[in-house]
Amino acid sequence: MKTGLIVTGIFVLLYISYRTYRYVKLDTGLDVKIRNGAVILDVRTESEYNMGHIEGSINISLGTIRERYVELDTSKTYITCCSHGLRSVKVESILKDKGFKHVFNGGGWSELEDIVIKQKNRISDE
Repeated sequence: MKTGLIVTGIFVLLYISYRTYRYVKLDTGLDVKIRNGAVILDVRTESEYNMGHIEGSINISLGTIRERYVELDTSKTYITCCSHGLRSVKVESILKDKGFKHVFNGGGWSELEDIVIKQKNRISDE
């Protein structure tokens, strides 16, 4: 019984830490960046991407970004996303190390998709 409570407590603490990390690392103003033409860079694996992704996004996985970053334009703005936001933080850092100036963490793709859809709806309402 005591061990179960300790394990549960550890998992709760890890989850709270993870959610806090995601909140702190998630960039703000993504809606404006999307409206201004930012490219959504989905860094999940190809199979994850094929199961669902943001329409118009491009897919370069974390595992291949060190070789494939040359396919990207350093003058463009990129918003990275993945399944939960951890890989996107890593790719953001890698691209900035490679000289990209306009790279932002978008977190999980499904949450970022909500922002993209809101932008499309806002534009169609205007």
